[in-house]
Amino acid sequence: MSTAQYWYLEEVNLFKLLCPHRFAEFRQAHSFKAYQKGDFIYLPQEQAARVYLIAEGKVKIGYYTPDGEEVVKAILSKGEIFGEMALLGEQARDEFAQAQESRTTICPLSIDQMHDLMRANRQLSLYVYKWMGLRIKKLERRLDLLTFKDVRTRVVEFIRDLAREQGQSVKGGILIKHHFTQKDMADLVGSKRQTVATLLNQMAQNGQLELKRGLLLIKQPQAFGMA
Repeated sequence: MSTAQYWYLEEVNLFKLLCPHRFAEFRQAHSFKAYQKGDFIYLPQEQAARVYLIAEGKVKIGYYTPDGEEVVKAILSKGEIFGEMALLGEQARDEFAQAQESRTTICPLSIDQMHDLMRANRQLSLYVYKWMGLRIKKLERRLDLLTFKDVRTRVVEFIRDLAREQGQSVKGGILIKHHFTQKDMADLVGSKRQTVATLLNQMAQNGQLELKRGLLLIKQPQAFGMA
């Protein structure tokens, strides 16, 4: 499967595909759970007994180093799935999941429910495992960037990845619609919000991009390693 097809998989709303509410045989036993900003959905060492779909809101996935430093692995939004390593036999969580917005609504599925849904649709099962492989590859790449690259390079790579995943060619450049705040971006590149804000403002002043809330226009794709 090509890179472009992998990005297509990433963009599909898994909540719409997998939520048990869509299936009559699962509907009665299905319920949503609401969280406020800052609430933990699960913590490290908790039993990995469920997979979670985001119906509304935003969720941060991360872990703590032995020194107590927080490392953010992903910030996920509506339609995305997390806790998926339980499908591969994970017994206890090695990460935390925390709501990042008030009224974050989660659809929890037991491992048995998830397996039932996947057995009922073999194409869906194949899709889910391909999607999980993509997420693991993306995480490995992010951790390499955190280890070996400076902050500016990490910000450039983050923007380039966003463009590849969510960018649309428009007059004047590549337009990206996204859900990340500057604090989110800083967490994901392992830096401080003010540092990331300064770098983004410099790029804007240099004419490389234009920033608006929830929108980013890349005006000079070559500055981000894109032809």
